[in-house]
Amino acid sequence: MKIGFIGLGNMGAPMAANLADAGHAVTGFDTAAKPEGLTLATSAAEAASGADVVITMLPNGDILRAVADQVIPAMTPGAVLLDCSTVDVASARDVAAQAADHGNQMLDAPVSGGIGGAQAGTLTFMVGGQEDAFATAKPLFDIMGQKAVHCGPAGNGQAAKICNNMILGITMIGTCEAFALADKLGLDRQAMFDVVSTSSGYSWTMNAYCPAPGVGPTSPADNDYKPGFAAALMLKDLRLSQQAAEGADADTPLGQAATELYAQFVEAEDQGHMDFSAMLPRFEKRGRG
Repeated sequence: MKIGFIGLGNMGAPMAANLADAGHAVTGFDTAAKPEGLTLATSAAEAASGADVVITMLPNGDILRAVADQVIPAMTPGAVLLDCSTVDVASARDVAAQAADHGNQMLDAPVSGGIGGAQAGTLTFMVGGQEDAFATAKPLFDIMGQKAVHCGPAGNGQAAKICNNMILGITMIGTCEAFALADKLGLDRQAMFDVVSTSSGYSWTMNAYCPAPGVGPTSPADNDYKPGFAAALMLKDLRLSQQAAEGADADTPLGQAATELYAQFVEAEDQGHMDFSAMLPRFEKRGRG
């Protein structure tokens, strides 16, 4: 396929490179990176012109809307706009409607798997949009990731992502709190892991991404908490979850509490550059008050 790729940052650059390595003709636009194998455009509209699929990987909904204003008029009618950003549901649905008005289809397809997954081509895509557009993009999902789930109409990919990451943020805080409590009770961390990882406390944050260094599979905790998924990005996703919850009149008290704790960690304590599992050393240093 002829692919336009807009947003060559930490995630987008390796995703675009994997598509080029697989033999697709990829034209990229961004200032952050210049992956090998790509033709570089001088504007987003140029990257989108004549493409079968235009992929975007952008920081937020406002930027997605601004880029959509540039690329949709430049797209060939019938081409697919594939947005892999994590944005608010309303932005995804509004841009999908804008694309439809121009004779294009849009998929909102946020990802899970972080920078490592982007580099290895093992991302999971949560996809909203029409079935035929999903079928068109499926070969690209297979290159960039290991799984793509069609979640329903426009916006449902974003809904799945923010619900997933609300669980992730809540669970990581609970895992870190439990390790800090175990420390204060004199329970060895390895013993804690051995029990919890094989009993009812089992979770992805414990078993696959343990926040305690030297315990369980290798994780960012074993690399001084350098981010696989930065705390600032977790805060962004938690805020999106609470924005969606407010709009849907959904009661999410633990989601709200997790949002407030990550806001404290990222903004008041200036730890947004750390991995989101660095909540553990934070709790280690804190007492009950």
